[in-house]
Amino acid sequence: MRRGPGDTTMQSDKKSEPSEAKGTECPSAGDAEKKALRTVEAEAEAPQPKGISAVAVLWTFGKCLGALLPVYLAGYYRVSTSLLVCGMMVYTGWKHAREAKEARLRSAIQFLNNEEEYTSRSVSKIKRELPAWVNFPDVEKVEWLNKVLQQVWPFVGQYLEKLLVETIAPSIRASSNHLQTLSFTKVDMGTKAMKVVGIKAHTENDKGQVLLDLYISYVGNVEINVEVKRYFCKAGVKGIQLHGMMRVILEPLIGDVPIVGAVSMFFIQRPRLDINWTGLTNLLDIPGLNVMSDSMIMDAIASFLVLPNRLVVPLVQGLHVAKLRSPLPRGVVRIHLLEAQKLAAKDNYVKGVMAGLSDPYAILRVGPQTFTSKHIDNTDSPKWEELYEVIVHEVPGQELEVEVYDKDPDQDDFLGRTKLDLGIVKKSIVVNDWFTLKDTQSGRVHFRLEWLSLLNLFAILPQVLKRNESITNKAGDPPSAAILVVYLDKAEALPMKKGNKEPNPMVQLSVQDITRESKTCYTTVNPEWEEAFTFFIQDPRKQDIDIQVKDADRVQTLGSLSIPLSRLLSNSNLSLDQWFQLDNSGDASRIYINTVLRTITSSVTLPEDADIKETAAEVIEEKVEELPSPAIAQPPHTSPDLSFASEGLLRIILLEAESLVAKDNKMGGMVKGKSDPYAKINVGETAFRSNVVKENLNPVWNEMYEVVQEIKFEAFDKDLDSDDFLGRCGVALLLLQPTLSLLQWYTLNDVKSGRVHLVLEWVPTVLQLQSLQSYQNKAVPAAALLFVHIERAHSLPLKKSGKEPKAGAELVLGETTYKTKLFERTSNPQWNESFYFLVHDPKHQMLLSAGWDQPMGALVVTVKELLAEPQLVLDQWFHLDGASPESQLLLRAELKVRKQTHLPTHKHTGCLSKMVDMISSGTLPCAASGCGSGNGQVKLSLSYASQDRQLIVIVHACRGLLSQSKDGVDSYVSLMLLPDKSKVTKRKTAVKKRDLNPEYNERFEYALPADEIKLRSLSVSVKNNSASFRSRDVIGQVLIELAQLDLISGVTEW
Repeated sequence: MRRGPGDTTMQSDKKSEPSEAKGTECPSAGDAEKKALRTVEAEAEAPQPKGISAVAVLWTFGKCLGALLPVYLAGYYRVSTSLLVCGMMVYTGWKHAREAKEARLRSAIQFLNNEEEYTSRSVSKIKRELPAWVNFPDVEKVEWLNKVLQQVWPFVGQYLEKLLVETIAPSIRASSNHLQTLSFTKVDMGTKAMKVVGIKAHTENDKGQVLLDLYISYVGNVEINVEVKRYFCKAGVKGIQLHGMMRVILEPLIGDVPIVGAVSMFFIQRPRLDINWTGLTNLLDIPGLNVMSDSMIMDAIASFLVLPNRLVVPLVQGLHVAKLRSPLPRGVVRIHLLEAQKLAAKDNYVKGVMAGLSDPYAILRVGPQTFTSKHIDNTDSPKWEELYEVIVHEVPGQELEVEVYDKDPDQDDFLGRTKLDLGIVKKSIVVNDWFTLKDTQSGRVHFRLEWLSLLNLFAILPQVLKRNESITNKAGDPPSAAILVVYLDKAEALPMKKGNKEPNPMVQLSVQDITRESKTCYTTVNPEWEEAFTFFIQDPRKQDIDIQVKDADRVQTLGSLSIPLSRLLSNSNLSLDQWFQLDNSGDASRIYINTVLRTITSSVTLPEDADIKETAAEVIEEKVEELPSPAIAQPPHTSPDLSFASEGLLRIILLEAESLVAKDNKMGGMVKGKSDPYAKINVGETAFRSNVVKENLNPVWNEMYEVVQEIKFEAFDKDLDSDDFLGRCGVALLLLQPTLSLLQWYTLNDVKSGRVHLVLEWVPTVLQLQSLQSYQNKAVPAAALLFVHIERAHSLPLKKSGKEPKAGAELVLGETTYKTKLFERTSNPQWNESFYFLVHDPKHQMLLSAGWDQPMGALVVTVKELLAEPQLVLDQWFHLDGASPESQLLLRAELKVRKQTHLPTHKHTGCLSKMVDMISSGTLPCAASGCGSGNGQVKLSLSYASQDRQLIVIVHACRGLLSQSKDGVDSYVSLMLLPDKSKVTKRKTAVKKRDLNPEYNERFEYALPADEIKLRSLSVSVKNNSASFRSRDVIGQVLIELAQLDLISGVTEW
């Protein structure tokens, strides 16, 4: 049965090398009277098959009678005994001389007949002790590199120690409950550095890479000790030997420092690895490891180093690591295992008396891909006629290894092996030949090997499928028509496990009955796998790939996805590289996958090849006429107006008002009252309304609003019937833009008295101030401005009736939604519209674009992706999820963001700097807190006394606390150092009765070492001592990371 490259039948070394001997072989008795030459030739022949025939038994019995007959006759005729003894002595001397002469003659003939073999055997014995640069002329000696390795080896040891302790050990502890107490107690890489005994540079490869073969030899005095305290187990490694040829690829080559983008390393053939374990039996007694063995551990380590596994070290950012770790294969080799002849007979019957044949089967290996044929009973010339397909990653280098065995109930007998470099198959395209088996007395195997190229061409698929139908395979499965490579990159916003715990996500990918599994990422909802998987595809028009994202226990499904491979056939490059929304998952759960399909076909010149080329050309022409490619027929980028993204942010802070007109009267107008003021702010078509402040002619609002245009301000008195007008004022933006910021009082017009206090900021690129202030209306200052220009769409799907759709787009970011104009009856609408959004959380918010007349596809662009772009701009064609494979949207997203630390240095920014200072000092009426909760502020002083090794915290006061009742609030401040499960670091101040601006001035001290300060956080909570069981006792809280403060100099802040 044909299997994929990963669906292999792995066998241990003991299984793959059965004993060659199954019984003892009886030597044949030679006749001393035969001629010497015939005797030599008979003994030089290959040994006879096992077992003794009946004729041979009778012949031996007859010879014994012939030897005893003279003795019987001598006794019968009373011949003298001395005569007999003399004759036997003469015969013995003659025979001894004859045998010595035959031995000398046999040695001479054997040496003459096998002179070449004898010489090569002697030379190979010498060459084993020599390095590779002696054996191969194109392998160079690199002693200078060994000197460099010897110098840097101690630092390599430091890096490996850090890697084991800080990265590998936590991963092992998280992988199993039994290994949660595992730790490395000693990591010493020794003083013996790895040696490179030779290096070969390949010059025939691609110009965009450098390909080197390093012949390495490492005999290290490594000492690594590990301990699992839970099971009182200690084990380790004391000495490692590694010998083999490692291929190093430097790619891609770039035109900037460091010239090389990444380094890839791997072994083409399994290296010889020997590890001297200490205490391994103790380690294997641990639950979860007791199913493993020494050989299994060695196999796992060795296979990790061999193709298709690669160790990739990226040297620059932005590389697609998964593609470097698993690039597209060089090609596919189709192996036809046809037959064998003259195999050695290993079976015998009647305890060796009757000689039999064998029950042969073959094992084929290409790297880790292993296939086992069926066995044929009782024959030395089996006919298998089986077909296998293997993926070839590196040529020259990878080899086809074939071993033939005799199937037995106990232990299979070895019948021979052969080996072939697949680089020969690539050059010859087809190899149809007999291959002689080595390490055996006789036998040969017939193979037909065919090199199949990978083509990015859908047009030849029908011809490939038709040709595959004519290929016979006794295994039953038809040959493959294509291969599918799936690059599994990452996922985002996966749902939590039961109990609100973070999952351990892994992915199962299935095509028909073949399933692959990814590695497990522990305790995260945003896993990054960066793995690649390859599948053989019989007919991509009918097959799908099913993707299941599951927790590590394989029970809970975190999301699923099914992609018909026909979607890839519709794309010009036969690939899909995009985000996919997960089904049966969270609303924002999605996975990023790159799928690549390649048709496999032979380059042999066949009669139908001309038809294939003509058909391919015709199909391509038709496809270009029907569906023009965006890269050719459509503009590659948007072309918005010059004013696009030129707007800035207008931030309005409504602070307070004073001397407002009293509009309320009591007792029928006999008693003069006050007013219940609120404000209306109009900016263009956008209007804001503040909260109502009850019975106050000098209200304090402290509210913030943000828009992207002349500002009109109006104040009203809130009444039950009709609100009374309290005045208006206006501010022209032309006055604001040159100064960037205005902080002043504005007199209200159309009333007797009153004025309002406003802060107006013009921010060309957004400046974050949320760490300094918060507002009563809970508004959070924007962190960025996002400008979006949606230009056009291409090849939108038709309606179910077959008519062209009404095309419109809807853009959503947070709670803000825009809709474009609607185009009638077109699959290629051109909107040319621009929109803007206020971004408050760049890490989590995302822009969603979708059709709003009917669902025609969706596009998700995260703000996090924009932040990763060099110019904070994305301007390109995007594929639409849930639409046709060719459906695309041309969109430009531009982010304007400015970090808080980079304050503007413009000559007109003095007012803004003054405003920031006023907010920080508390002069402005802002009820601020570090966490932005709007519940008030707390003033603290933090310092560290190095001599006393004490952390000193002084709680000065609070201000602007929100009252939860008419009687005010009875407040106190609670402190706790985290992490602290026992609450021994909990401290609290005295309670201040009915005071919204209490002063405490209390000092607290914590005894802490200086190195522990960086690991602690201070939790500060302001609580209401008079809170009832229906109300919350916590007024507000803030968490202070001590590692971020200069405690030696001391800090005093609100």
